[in-house]
Amino acid sequence: MDAVIELLQSLVNVFWSLLDVGGALLRVILPWLPLLAWLAYWSLAVNWVKATRILWNGGFIGVLLLMFGTVLVWGAVAPPIDGTHSLFGLTVSNYAGKFIYVTVLTCITLLCGSVQMSGTFGSLVNFPNEDQSDKTNTSAHGH
Repeated sequence: MDAVIELLQSLVNVFWSLLDVGGALLRVILPWLPLLAWLAYWSLAVNWVKATRILWNGGFIGVLLLMFGTVLVWGAVAPPIDGTHSLFGLTVSNYAGKFIYVTVLTCITLLCGSVQMSGTFGSLVNFPNEDQSDKTNTSAHGH
């Protein structure tokens, strides 16, 4: 009977240990969760074949304007506490720091597109051909 009680105590200890490991893992991942969500969205939810066509046909100007507007608004709304950013061992001003952040996020976004278009994700990013479905839907309705 003592062996059964010892086994149950060991199972309870394993459960609490796994719970502690899960909590520690959550504390490690939680600060990185916004970046992981950013990576997941731009890697798996965007059809980069269509996006690159749009970017090459002049859409990059809109992206640059959005970046510029983001830097201006973010710099005005959320200045750093001491007035400067410390990035890569350098001390830069508010707007220069925000420009670096926005540029890095944009580069990460474009790298996600590059990885998707290389075929790394395989069947995870299967976008149906929307042009064909639009043609069949309009012909079915007699338009």
